[in-house]
Amino acid sequence: MDAALIIEWIIKSILLLVICITGFAYLTFYERKALARLQVRIGPNRAGPFGLLQPVADGIKLIFKEELIPEKADRLIFVLAPVVTVVPALVVLAVLPFGGVVNLFGREISLSVAGDVNIGILYITAITSISVYGIVLAGWSSNNKYAAMGGIRSTAQMISYELALGLGFIGPILLAGTMSLNGIVEGQRGMWYVVYQPLGVLVFMIATLAEVNRAPFDMPEAEQELTAGYHTEYSGMKFALFFMAEYVKMIAVSAIAATLFFGGYRGPFIDQVPWLGPIYLLIKVMILLFGMIWVRATLPRLRYDQLMAFGWKILLPVALLNVLLTAGVIMLFPGLGV
Repeated sequence: MDAALIIEWIIKSILLLVICITGFAYLTFYERKALARLQVRIGPNRAGPFGLLQPVADGIKLIFKEELIPEKADRLIFVLAPVVTVVPALVVLAVLPFGGVVNLFGREISLSVAGDVNIGILYITAITSISVYGIVLAGWSSNNKYAAMGGIRSTAQMISYELALGLGFIGPILLAGTMSLNGIVEGQRGMWYVVYQPLGVLVFMIATLAEVNRAPFDMPEAEQELTAGYHTEYSGMKFALFFMAEYVKMIAVSAIAATLFFGGYRGPFIDQVPWLGPIYLLIKVMILLFGMIWVRATLPRLRYDQLMAFGWKILLPVALLNVLLTAGVIMLFPGLGV
């Protein structure tokens, strides 16, 4: 294998990890500032200019907090569960196209870690499903009935909404005629798929909120019911990993939504200046992240029975209806698709 290609993959992987970890830290700052403005508050403004060092202060605090492991917990699984939760959130972005092909150091380099993977959608759905194991194992290994109950409920929620989330992928796949994310982006040269898939976007975004345990579907934070859910017994850096997994997954699902429905990295002059691709994608991700934060500031938390009823009785049928409508329209107007 070409040594230069291996070095390229290593550099891309390191850059992706650095971007994800930095993005996680400053997404917490972005959320706190946005929530403050929505609620007519100031938000973090003490640590550094404009409060920009607040994520650094939070990170240092979590590093030096005492690490506690319950006496009768399964120590190995208790320690591994946060890792099992956070790793899928980091690696799911490997197949995402951040831009086209650019010339650098005399080589043509694709602005994605794994290049053009023809089954990128299958990779995403497979990897995101793994984090469910981390959550249920975290609750079970704690030897705490509240944590175990929280882990089971959070797992049931994620599995339920994964069905609607998976069906949300079908619309762009049918329109583009491929499961390659690069192919889906190229299929949106003329028109973003959000125009053809308004129902699909709605289903996808609601399902992603539930998938990453965000308000109004944040069952782990339902303190009045479950103390603190599956991470009741976690502290220090192990808790920080669960925290990191949630925020990195927010970035990941926003990037995936932007790629599927909002043209991905495409924008004005992208063919002339390929380096604009990551900037366009970042802008779209920031807007979608603000939407998630806005929902958190606006809507109250659902009860567990309401949450599950909504997923099975409303969201899943609507997702199936969207697939049927999309397939029917493509059959009637073949030029709309591929």
